[in-house]
Parts: sequence; C-alpha cells; structure tokens
Amino acid sequence: MGAWSPKRGLGLAFGVLATALFVFEMLYPVRRPRARPLRTAKVWLQAHVYLGVIALLAVLVHCGFALPRGAMGWGLLVLSAWTVGTGLVGVWLQKWIPSALCDGLRIEAVYERIPALIQKLVGEADKRCEGRSDVLRRFYQTEVREALATLAPSWGFLLNVRSGRDQALEPFRRIATFLEAGEREAVHDLEQIYSDKLELDAQHTLQGILRGWIIVHVPPAGLLMALIAVHVMAWVLY
Repeated sequence: MGAWSPKRGLGLAFGVLATALFVFEMLYPVRRPRARPLRTAKVWLQAHVYLGVIALLAVLVHCGFALPRGAMGWGLLVLSAWTVGTGLVGVWLQKWIPSALCDGLRIEAVYERIPALIQKLVGEADKRCEGRSDVLRRFYQTEVREALATLAPSWGFLLNVRSGRDQALEPFRRIATFLEAGEREAVHDLEQIYSDKLELDAQHTLQGILRGWIIVHVPPAGLLMALIAVHVMAWVLY
C-alpha cells in the first residue's frame, strides 16, 4: 500500500468532500424562505453547524492528520479551524445571550439607542439631586455621576448579566446611613437609576458581542473559500 497522499485515493476524496461541504456552508447566509431544501431555519442552522464540523474533520483526514507544508496548506488548515470554531462559539452565543437577557434583566433596549437612554438616566438623576443636602450632592457628583454617564462594558456580563451589581450599589446603601430620613428616598431613587444603567451596560455588552462575532466569523470564512478556490485551481492545473 502506498503512502497516504492528499492528491489521490481517499486523501483526494476527503478533500473533495471538505470542499463540497464548505461550499454548502456558504449557502447559509443567502438562503431564501421559499427556496429552502431543508424546510426550516432551525434545520438549516443544524446542518450548517454539523456539516461544518464534518468538513473540518474531512480536512484533517485529507492531509493525513499531518502538519501541512507551505503557506497555502497552513492557511487552509488555520482558516478551516477558525471558521468552524467561531461558528460553534456563535451558536452558543446565539442561544445563551438572548436567554440571559430575558431571564436576568428587566430592561430591554435597542443597541443603537442605549447611549441616549443613559443620558436620559443622567438627566433624571440630576433632577433627583436638586435642592438636596451638600452631603448627598457631593456624593452624587464625586461617586455617581461620571460612572452613570459612561458606558461600562464588561466580559463578566457574558456569564452573569448581574455581574458586579452588589458591589456597584453598595455606596448608595452606605451613604443612606448618614442622611436624614427625608433624603433616603432620593438615595433610593438614585440607586434604582444606577441599577437601570447597569442593565443597559449589560445589554450593550452582550448585544455588542453578538454583533462582533459576525466580524470574526464571516470574513475569515470568505477568505477560506477564496483559498479553497485557489487550491482547487492549482490542483487542476498542476
């Protein structure tokens, strides 16, 4: 039996299989509701994910589970692994993030409107502090207002949409002990406003992650298809 070669026999067959599967994968973004051979979007997504994994395995078999030689081989292997890997991460994100936002947050917000909503919260907080004691106004200006007006994305929201909330709200509970009963209601209002802002931080972070995932998945997939086309042409011609 001859040595394994990606240019003939089973090595070539798995290369053809990987190419065909990746071509099918690229059909996912351009599918049309009335032209779905797989009936539903859910079935399309499942096929997109599972066949992508099979395509990567076919690439590995095609090269005999050996390290590639040359820039073209490395480019194909790395881009194949990156495209499939980021695709799997994307599936997890698309299932996890919407569920986390619905179950863990009270506020729903459109991504583009979040900065404006935060400025609206700042205006509400400013009004709550008008005519208040020096202690409360100093606390608001030095410890609250700048943080309230600034978006604060955090990767911690990816695993827990309420990450850091107790620590962030602790100063409000602490300052309340130094104020008269009449001003504690204002502190409570400020605490609620700041809590709403933390939810907007979580919304902005998680929606931004979903939007950013497209950038790290789709362009490399397009580059992979371009390299596959060059690779196939080189095999045909040489």
